[in-house]
Amino acid sequence: MNSKQRFRTRLVGIVVLIFAGVLASSLYSTSVLNSDRYSSRAKAQYTKPAVSLFARGNIYFQSKDGTQSAAASVGSGYLLYINPTLLSDPKGAYEALSNYVHVDKNVFMAKAKKTNDAYEEIANRLDEKIAMGIQGLGIKGVSVTQETWREYPGGSLAAHELGIIGQSTATTSVTGRYGLERFYDKTLGREAAGNSGNMFAELFSGIGYVLGGSGESGNLVTTIEPTVEAYLEKILSQAQTTWEPDEIGGIIMDPHTGEIYAMSSRPTFDPNDLRSIKSAAVLANSLVEHVYEMGSIMKPLSMAAALDSGAVRVASTYDDLGCMTLNEKKICNFDQKARGVIPMQEILSQSLNMGAATIALKTGADDFVRYFNSFGIGTKSGIDLPNESMPLSANLKNPEDIDIATASYGQGIAISPIGMARALSVLANGGYIITPHLVRHIERVDGTIMKLEWKKAGPVLKPQTVQDVKTMLVKVVDTALAQGKLKKDRYSIAAKTGTAAIADHVNGGYYNDRWLHSFFGFFPAYDPKFIVFLYQIHPKGAKYASETLVKPFDDLATFLLNYYSIPPDR
Repeated sequence: MNSKQRFRTRLVGIVVLIFAGVLASSLYSTSVLNSDRYSSRAKAQYTKPAVSLFARGNIYFQSKDGTQSAAASVGSGYLLYINPTLLSDPKGAYEALSNYVHVDKNVFMAKAKKTNDAYEEIANRLDEKIAMGIQGLGIKGVSVTQETWREYPGGSLAAHELGIIGQSTATTSVTGRYGLERFYDKTLGREAAGNSGNMFAELFSGIGYVLGGSGESGNLVTTIEPTVEAYLEKILSQAQTTWEPDEIGGIIMDPHTGEIYAMSSRPTFDPNDLRSIKSAAVLANSLVEHVYEMGSIMKPLSMAAALDSGAVRVASTYDDLGCMTLNEKKICNFDQKARGVIPMQEILSQSLNMGAATIALKTGADDFVRYFNSFGIGTKSGIDLPNESMPLSANLKNPEDIDIATASYGQGIAISPIGMARALSVLANGGYIITPHLVRHIERVDGTIMKLEWKKAGPVLKPQTVQDVKTMLVKVVDTALAQGKLKKDRYSIAAKTGTAAIADHVNGGYYNDRWLHSFFGFFPAYDPKFIVFLYQIHPKGAKYASETLVKPFDDLATFLLNYYSIPPDR
């Protein structure tokens, strides 16, 4: 061994001895000189429930200019708690703590009297400065510990779509329970951190935990445009105040791609304040999880099937008798009045049940069912949200004439609002079936971007069929809907209302005084940028959707055309 090697060996030995000495000194200080302090802290640690420390990916809204804003993120801070078994002077402790946090004295003293309880929470979500100040007081029986929590900066904005998280009491793991939080739980989830603070971590770092993550983890960048979402929710709230429905909701979507700009329903909740929720039912996303008989907004699809199959032409006529009897069941127009011989346009302009039934029967059961299945009426939409309900379309499996007739005007089959919006998009996008979705791409933790691909199939209609139905729906708006008041001089709007009786699941049949109102429209009609779908359950004081949903739709259309600076097409 030469002199250089001997020098290196001695140097390494000296470093090891110094490190061992520091460690021994720290251990002696901890276990002997400060044993009471650490014993108390250890007692506090093992006599209280573990505070959940977790990491989780963020969810972002994205504005029309590409700017991202946090929709769901992780907040961090400190929790203040007391150990009544160690607290010798509750009054003095309260007075000292009052300089840092606002705590009700009666509540504090009541908790301090629980001398058989080693853990009572006093305040949470404290910032580091306040937490360190409290810790610096050195009051025996008063402690702070780190905590993290899920926070939603927008409050109730898109609450059903974002969802919530929940913690398992058995494993202390945090998982998504509703919405995107649940659907993308594997992506958003991180390795549980727990409460890993210990003596050695404190000696060398002063901070007691490290947040983990997996290679598959990432953040979600959604298609939700926050300004559009806020405006939709404003319009829904106004309609809710006016008509007092049991439920109301809306969807704004790109009919070509399935990207959802906004989506909301009422009643809603604030995911930051789950304690105020009176019923867990409010957490369900009715736009996805509930199915309804949608009424006359189904008629444009029936018209598309009849035209595309060649059963009728735009110039065809039919003799409207007001009512008909099929399989011993009588069905009628909404007013039971006959119109005589009239053109196809009037089926949509006057929303005539007998017209829809007539063209559906001319199409034939096999072809009618085939077209409706191609529109997605019998399948889930595939939206990236949990618990999507399957449509109730058993009447179309072995249909009688009455089943075809009622389905043609939106009764006897039930579908979710998002499923209906997808089906109607075929009339806007050239006949293609798109997949509605809320996430545009995933930002992986390694910095790469994973753009999501969404299925698009078709076309399921001929180009001329789509053009013909668009023209008919534009004429509905220009001449019939709200007596033509919805017509815009510079933009073509294609739209249709729907009013359906609500099924009485207790006594059978349908209520004669409860209605589902629906409305859809897309614009500019011949090159649509948006499809808007609205619905409400049992609004009070109006029977027809034309009375309740025309104004909300018009407000939304005007806003979207202006906000996105859409060029006029007229």
